[in-house]
Amino acid sequence: MAKALIVYATRTGSTKKIAELIAEGFRSEKGDARIVNVNEIKKETDLEGFDAYMFGSATYHGDMMQSMKTLLFLAEKACLEGKVGGSFGAFGWSGEAPGRIYDTMKNICKMNMVSGPLRLKSASLGGGEQTARDYGSEVGKKSSAS
Repeated sequence: MAKALIVYATRTGSTKKIAELIAEGFRSEKGDARIVNVNEIKKETDLEGFDAYMFGSATYHGDMMQSMKTLLFLAEKACLEGKVGGSFGAFGWSGEAPGRIYDTMKNICKMNMVSGPLRLKSASLGGGEQTARDYGSEVGKKSSAS
């Protein structure tokens, strides 16, 4: 059974809700998903023992939250090369954070990323709930095949 770590940084709770829906999708592929607030990850060893990683942050002033930047520095040291990955986030206006997280995971951490970042204004708008579940399912399928 594939194991995923889903780490989120949120300001209003929207990114946490997306993380929960992604976890549902991952679990639908017979995987085990653990959802963690970014502030609970203190050292790179906290990232060990998973087959897939999904990192998400709200976009705040055109960027990811500082706590997610700190996590990405830890991820770089955690030897996640080749692990399956995905990124996600909620946004109100511009939505750059998921793409920046995705690029860091792919190009710096050398992870095996799914098709692209998941950007949602809200999980409850325009099919967002199903889109988030489908994203988790995509990561689940890719990590089971790896």
